[in-house]
Amino acid sequence: MKKEKHVSNSRREFIRTTAIAATGALIIPRHVLGGRGYIAPSDKLMVAGIGVGGKGQSDLEIIHKGGITEIAYLCDVDDRRAAYSRKAFPKAKYYKDYRELLEKEHKYIDGVTVSTPDHNHAMIAMAAMQLGKHVYVQKPLTHDIYEARMLTEAAKRYKVVTQMGNQGASGDGVRRLKDWMDAGLIGKVHTVYCWTDRPVWPQGIGWPEQKAAVPRPLDWDLWLGSAPYTDYIDNLVPFNWRGWWDYGTGAIGDMGAHLIEPPVSVLGLDHPVDVQCSVGTHYIGEFKKGYFPESCPPSSHIIMTFKQTASTQGNLVLHWMDGGIKPMRPQELGANEKFGDNGVLFEGTKGKMMCGIYGQDPQLLPLSRNKEDNTPRTTPLVPGGVDGHYWQWALASRAGYGKIPLASDFSIAGPLTETLLIANLSIRGTNIRTPQKDGKGYNYPGTDIKLLWDKEAMRVTNFDLVNQYIKREYRQGWSLGI
Repeated sequence: MKKEKHVSNSRREFIRTTAIAATGALIIPRHVLGGRGYIAPSDKLMVAGIGVGGKGQSDLEIIHKGGITEIAYLCDVDDRRAAYSRKAFPKAKYYKDYRELLEKEHKYIDGVTVSTPDHNHAMIAMAAMQLGKHVYVQKPLTHDIYEARMLTEAAKRYKVVTQMGNQGASGDGVRRLKDWMDAGLIGKVHTVYCWTDRPVWPQGIGWPEQKAAVPRPLDWDLWLGSAPYTDYIDNLVPFNWRGWWDYGTGAIGDMGAHLIEPPVSVLGLDHPVDVQCSVGTHYIGEFKKGYFPESCPPSSHIIMTFKQTASTQGNLVLHWMDGGIKPMRPQELGANEKFGDNGVLFEGTKGKMMCGIYGQDPQLLPLSRNKEDNTPRTTPLVPGGVDGHYWQWALASRAGYGKIPLASDFSIAGPLTETLLIANLSIRGTNIRTPQKDGKGYNYPGTDIKLLWDKEAMRVTNFDLVNQYIKREYRQGWSLGI
């Protein structure tokens, strides 16, 4: 009971404070304040969830807890994955094909959540935006750089409220880091390390050769969507697709929006100007190397350079590490003090600070500094924190385009996603091989190249072979719709 009361109070305070910020008014209708938990049906956001199992399920649950939405429609290609959400929202009408849902019900929908695998995010979000629907899209925003750029532009063109599902962007932790940065506690930052224990799914392996029967509840063709057709295999759905380039974006696509977002936000970083990497070796057996360009590598270390900002000492160097690779433990951290499996470390001219995933647990180094820290809070907080990330999208959608600022609308999420996918270009470059001139074996020209990125032209200027990965060709019958 105590927990439910806490959630209710947090939600009520969120609605109240956000409404004041949006309208400038101190007198707010009772239904907006959530009096007795009541909000008039006409004031609720009618939401359609597309991809409603797993993360999609939790997205809808949290959005619904905000008290200003009605989960009116559900859509999933797999009846098994949709079962819990259908039970939780029994009045919601159910579809398997998002195109049919939008065609038949668009007049009654205000907002759409998209929580499908990465490769189908963009075309679903674009279809919804073109109908004037507000969209909440899970991270990473898109599978391709081109898609991210197009969605960013579309949000402005169609004047819809948007948010990417990197909820840490609305958390208190990243705002505390910003306060410390602005107060000069660590000086100018020159180096950042981001690391994760992902992948926790198979990567660096060959595509399985054994075919399997498609489970009856799954529409395999709809699941493939924009991706090339292939026969169904076991254990790809619902989780392990993340390790295959046709569907997922690897470890940095999965976790980069949670770990690279803090330095991008706190330091005001733009796109990287160059990127280079080294990757773990693919194996097909003990001590035998394999070549599996369709699979993400088992581990990677990516180094990106960003142009100088007001918060950096010269150009900023950011290291991304995954697959068990971690930076050296800071000297300021005690031998038995926690240095987690997912985190961010800022190194400045006057000191260091770090945080965990989503920007949580921000700490100055050495940790003793935190006991005496009294830095004033100046960066505005999002009421409700990480849950408020969802609720604020719903409230902003009710208020209308441009009325309530969001922590990760597409003007922010689009460029952040491009950054993650530029990093992936360097990984994919290491998988490119060309025949040697003598015809004996292959060269790997991308393994020793620093890719130079042209933001305006949206292309790599010094290694054209990787530009093929900026924009995919969709499977026939599927389109981004522009």
